[in-house]
Amino acid sequence: MRLSVLSQLPKVSEFPADVFRLENGLTVIHQYIPATPVAVVDVWVRAGAIREPNNWSGMAHFLEHMIFKGTDQVLPGVFDQMVENWGGVTNAATSHDYAHFFITTAVPYLADTLPYLAELLLNASIPADEFSRERDVVLEEIRQAQDNPDWLGFQALMESVYECHPYSRPVLGTEMHLLKHSPEEMRSFHSCHYQPENMTVVIVGGVDRESALDMVEQSFQQFKAPSVWNQLVPKKIVKPLTEIRRQELCLPRLEQARLMMAWAGPGVEELGSAYGLDLLSALLGDGRCSRLVKQLREEEQLVSNVSSSFSLQQESSLFTISAWLEPQHLQLVEGLICSRLAELHSSPMSEAELKRSKRLLCNDYAFSTESPGQLAGLYGYYNTIAEAEIAVTYPQQIQAFGALDLQQLAQQYLSPERYAVTILKPND
Repeated sequence: MRLSVLSQLPKVSEFPADVFRLENGLTVIHQYIPATPVAVVDVWVRAGAIREPNNWSGMAHFLEHMIFKGTDQVLPGVFDQMVENWGGVTNAATSHDYAHFFITTAVPYLADTLPYLAELLLNASIPADEFSRERDVVLEEIRQAQDNPDWLGFQALMESVYECHPYSRPVLGTEMHLLKHSPEEMRSFHSCHYQPENMTVVIVGGVDRESALDMVEQSFQQFKAPSVWNQLVPKKIVKPLTEIRRQELCLPRLEQARLMMAWAGPGVEELGSAYGLDLLSALLGDGRCSRLVKQLREEEQLVSNVSSSFSLQQESSLFTISAWLEPQHLQLVEGLICSRLAELHSSPMSEAELKRSKRLLCNDYAFSTESPGQLAGLYGYYNTIAEAEIAVTYPQQIQAFGALDLQQLAQQYLSPERYAVTILKPND
């Protein structure tokens, strides 16, 4: 009898995976795909940059590196060597909302690799000597990012949009903060957040449910005692934009100017509205037939590139419009973009535009859910910021929007009078 399975959670209609909550609080998501010889394990942790106090900026990303530096039982490099010797791949990533770690391997080797990954995640020792060496690696990442003008521009834009909210801070942290971090502080951050109630283990591929659950139960048992050092970090509110927040950077070795405009959108508590902004992004800047690309690049040739993007985030999503262009066209192009936004306020989009935008997004969703790795990432991401089951409702929610719905969302979130703009100019 499986004692650690507390319950199988109720599923949304047609959700293709099983979701379990173990007695210790760990969430397990499993989908059996018998036709594939591959198994993917993706472990998601609510331990992104928004969990950091201001003076510990960069801790979550640095910890992602240190997870792979071993435990008392697994020496540094052993896990990577073992996965590679069996023909698998492993990697990790950190964002504001999460950190996640994954393995892709042949099904027969999953039982050998998963316990090692769990050991690293639950019992990272964060040795002082490895800490110092790996800090140099992260410092080099920061320096490389700061040599990238588009990264600098986007980071400046995030600071303008989000001000005091943790989304304004770079996930990499800063050199000043990184040099102040200590192994003891990182161990506290780890033991606080790498706890079962904060973790989701997703297994997708050619491994059956019973085997998958047995492996997870055996591997994810011995969690460290949680520390409580920062559980009272105050939650910051994203303040609405009430004016145009403008900044200009002059950078060397920049061949073309950049125009970067942004608006803060709703988080997962208003997921329907967020999906509507995704449709508006496709309407404005996805493909040659979109409004901004057609006018600014194809017809008037004022920009070499223009695009729109929507990024779903847990507490506040981000809507951006970006253009590459010659400096003399900056003011004109910004004004034309604002005019297109004003048109969205005054009149609904055509039925043809609406159908095209829906088709683009639904096709993109279909293309992004073809492989076990893509599915594991999708389920883990949604379960970390909301609930896994809503991951598969995206096409239905997109199809439900009408032109008037999108007009109202544009009026609510995409003001031509209230936005943040960052301009990058070549340093003559």
